Order: sequence, then C-alpha cells, then structure tokens
Amino acid sequence: MKKYISVCIVVLCSMLGYAHNPDISTTMLVEKGDGTWILQISSSLTAFQQEVRTHFTETPYNSPEEFQQMVLEHIKNNLEISYNNGSKINFGQGIVKLGHETKVVFEVFGIPSNLQSLQVTNTTFKDIGRSQSALFLFKDGFQKDQFVLNNENGHTQELIASGNKFIEPNEQNASFNSTFAIIIVISLLVFSFIVQKTILSKVPIE
Repeated sequence: MKKYISVCIVVLCSMLGYAHNPDISTTMLVEKGDGTWILQISSSLTAFQQEVRTHFTETPYNSPEEFQQMVLEHIKNNLEISYNNGSKINFGQGIVKLGHETKVVFEVFGIPSNLQSLQVTNTTFKDIGRSQSALFLFKDGFQKDQFVLNNENGHTQELIASGNKFIEPNEQNASFNSTFAIIIVISLLVFSFIVQKTILSKVPIE
C-alpha cells in the first residue's frame, strides 16, 4: 500500500506542475506497437544539473551539447535493466530534451516477448536527498503497472510476471500465504463441522 501511495504522490506533484522539484523523477519502460521498447527518464533540469556538477566537476560543460552528452553518460553509468535469467538489455543512442522538465529517451534492445521477470536499477539521482522515482512499466497485453524507486529499496525493483500484470516477489508470497491461510480456515471449519456432527449422532434422542 505504501508503494502505491508514494506513486500517487509523485504523479500528483508532477500534475500540479512541480517540474522544478529535483526530488521527483519518473522512469518509464514502454513497449511500442511493433514490439520495440523505449525508456524515458524525466526530472527537473535542476536535478540533472546537480548530478552533472557532482560527477563531472573536473570537466565542466561549456555548451548545451556538452551538458547533454554528460547527462547521457551519467544515466548509462547509473541505469541497469535485466530480465528473465539475468540477461541485460542494451541501450541505443539517447536523446535529451532540455526544459524545466527535462526528458531523456533511449531505444532499448534485447527485451524478449516472453518477459517473465525484470529488475530495474536507476541510481541516476541518488545524490539528491529524498530522491524517488515513479517506475512505470507498459507492456502490450499487460496492466499498466507502477512502482517506486527510492532510498529504501536502493532505487531497485525486482518484478515478476503474474498473469497479465507485474508484481513484486513478496506480493506473490503474500498472495500465496493468504490463500494458504484461507484453505486452513476452511479445512478447520469443515473438520469442526464433521466432528460436531459425529458427536451429535452419538447422543441418544429422548
């Protein structure tokens, strides 16, 4: 529940126009109609500037083009996506769209159609206090899922396919435990009913 509340807060803040807030970002992995995938990372320009200043202090940029190249390099150094048996995806050449809300878009390669599990790590903004990123996963035929990357989970989410949606492994365990608990309760009730019926059958009727 806390995960979804955090996501709602992130999205709501974005909708209210807090594009200048460096604490908030979005990470979107989207399957297009032709089966190819794109990755988009969005945050305030301030957030990207702060990270570039932190990691490229010895080579300050002198033009927007140099800044864009540093942003791309920084993201590639701090973004890792693997699937199924741990295979990693490959990133195409990214595009940086500068603005109050700056967007970085990559075409990604290697994600199979039979996607069973996914691990996303995005530490691009880890140097910013209270940084959190809403992770959106859009796959054809699946529910539009959303999760959170933050300091508590090391800016990492491990997900598995369950039916037509992606869930966290502990959700599957929770679902299994709930089902198991229900089965136990029903079994106990049935057993109690049988025992009670047996006892009553042995009581003489006056």
